[in-house]
Amino acid sequence: MACRSNDLTAAVVAAALLVPGAAWAEGDASRGEQVFQQCQSCHAVGQGAKNRVGPHLNDLFGRTAGTLEGARFSKGMIRLGADGTVWTAETLDHFLENPRSMVTRTRMSYRGMAAPQDRADVIAYLRQFSASPRDIPEAEPTADKRNPDVSDRDDGFRVAAAILAIQGDPAYGEYLSGECVTCHQATGKDRGIPSITGWPADVFVTVMHAYKDKHRPHPVMQSVASNLADEEIAALAAYFEGAE
Repeated sequence: MACRSNDLTAAVVAAALLVPGAAWAEGDASRGEQVFQQCQSCHAVGQGAKNRVGPHLNDLFGRTAGTLEGARFSKGMIRLGADGTVWTAETLDHFLENPRSMVTRTRMSYRGMAAPQDRADVIAYLRQFSASPRDIPEAEPTADKRNPDVSDRDDGFRVAAAILAIQGDPAYGEYLSGECVTCHQATGKDRGIPSITGWPADVFVTVMHAYKDKHRPHPVMQSVASNLADEEIAALAAYFEGAE
């Protein structure tokens, strides 16, 4: 969407993510070691750990996303770091729940860790391999708010079925799209900013509401999404889905 100038720099965002907040729930590191076995095919941690398919996880906490030297990252993960995301217990909790809720086109094929206790335990285990773990806030496991009126989309963020059911007006969406294409290429090409042309409407709506609810960390996109009504998001989704 739009790329307005914003006073929140990546450095400020990163610093904010490291500020201790409320009392975070403790996890069981011993149990976390067992849960972590499902991650070991791609990630290593501990003495002598090296990058595998994914980066090693030593000194993960306090690291900017997508920046470990020698590791391969998707463009989406690199952008996440460029937006100021630093791995803390809180951001890792969101990512583990479903990686695509934070990085739509992550290279990770892992679909996510649904149980809040599993995530808390893995976080407790991984914190042992970062310097000064006591200075890093712990994650409060995301509450399980399953509701029959809520749909779970492919990118992992849950949006109310009533919102997904809104029929957007493509013509109105085209009218609103001028601000979007100041950054996103109308041709659908990816030039450092992801293309949104041709996105399925439900994916577009889901991603925008993830920004609106501050589930995704980009401060400019959070601001843009918060100023859009549900009907306007649906209209943009309908327009870009059919755009060529």
